[in-house]
Amino acid sequence: MSAKPVIAVFDVGKTNKKLFLFDEDYHIVFERSARFFETVDEDSFPCENLESLRLSIFDSLKEVSVLKEFGIKAVNFSAYGASFVNIDKAGNPVTPLYNYLKPYPEALSRQLYEKYGGEEQFSLETASPLLGSLNSGLQLYRLKNEQPEIFKRMKYALHLPQYLSSLLSGKYYSDLTSIGCHTALWNFEKNNYHEWVLQEGVDKKLAPIVSSCKVFPGKGYKVGVGLHDSSAALIPYLVSFEEPFVLLSTGTWSISLNPFDHSPLTSEELKMDCLSYLQYQGKPVKAARLFSGFEHDQQVKRIAGHFNQDDIKYRNVAFDPGIIKKLRKNEISGNIAGNFKQSKFSTRDLAGFENDLEAYHQLMMDLIEIQVLSTSLLLKDKKVKKLFVDGGFSKNNVFMHLLAAASPAIEVYAAAMAQASAIGAALSIHKEWNVKPVPKDIIQLNYYASTPKTYEVLKTS
Repeated sequence: MSAKPVIAVFDVGKTNKKLFLFDEDYHIVFERSARFFETVDEDSFPCENLESLRLSIFDSLKEVSVLKEFGIKAVNFSAYGASFVNIDKAGNPVTPLYNYLKPYPEALSRQLYEKYGGEEQFSLETASPLLGSLNSGLQLYRLKNEQPEIFKRMKYALHLPQYLSSLLSGKYYSDLTSIGCHTALWNFEKNNYHEWVLQEGVDKKLAPIVSSCKVFPGKGYKVGVGLHDSSAALIPYLVSFEEPFVLLSTGTWSISLNPFDHSPLTSEELKMDCLSYLQYQGKPVKAARLFSGFEHDQQVKRIAGHFNQDDIKYRNVAFDPGIIKKLRKNEISGNIAGNFKQSKFSTRDLAGFENDLEAYHQLMMDLIEIQVLSTSLLLKDKKVKKLFVDGGFSKNNVFMHLLAAASPAIEVYAAAMAQASAIGAALSIHKEWNVKPVPKDIIQLNYYASTPKTYEVLKTS
């Protein structure tokens, strides 16, 4: 029996690192998941254990390469953004993979903004809010100013997907999906690197840009250049649907993406944490971000601790409209954070809930409240009639029912294909490994109806 042709995709999130094998019909035929303990950088701030990740890539590939039922034709990568691996001429990292949550020196960022037009102009030109280390280009500016000898010794700063790709290909390149994700490197109006990147010599530390569809020769298989995970998650939808939609990609971040809105960002949108991405074909995508996956996980731990429960319990909570009705009637006070960046739940007193399921439903109501506000920033164009949800929250029954009930003017779907980033990375190099046409049913959608009864229960009184 001949080996089944497959592509291997490493989908590297902030928390979970996964390996998938997809056959030519884009069915998952093999899956592995791993988590690593974080290490710390020179300031003792937690960061990715880059060596564990590197070894895992090779170990996982070795494991699947010996499986006789599969023939690996290609390998590609999707990974989280705001993550530079700074390498020397030999390809070895010369710094830790700095955490994008690491506080950024205010004086240094102010120096950069004042030198290049001021905060508002800088944000508008780079199509991103001012996010400190999350603007990964600023990590390089910091390195140049605080560790000039290391900056000088660096050959390239590679975003994480491209670094992982280089481990197998030995080639060093950048791709637009990584360059164009809130990096502060790209001038969206001029469609080129921003002036500060050129003036500060940072462009010399950035590898040449190639198409996201580019592949390189590997050991018996082709190697993709890698993609930013949020941009990769869009690809299955772009190849499957022509009518306008918004995608809510959920994980550590919940990111609403409207690939049909190419209008420039406004100052008000920037203040509300909107930004623009570049999708794999180089077109801008308007987006709105929330850190709600992270908040969900932190608050679940708080609930579990308070009610003496195992937090695993909350992975499959059934939606209970009766609990919602009771919570609406007897709301426990809480305050919403400015710009809805954090929900009310963190300020609610858990002692006011009768049990943990009440507390969990309240958490989800609070997350939905800010999610609807965030996503609505991308729904000004009335042509958008569908909202697709993929990732972790797409499998959360409470989240999906609440989102549908809170969005009566739009059709809400959970994507049964909840590995959109990995499939997107596979699709981006489809013609390089797959002799079949792209399947028409690659996305299985589960519709969540906003029934009048449920909607009435959920309305804020």
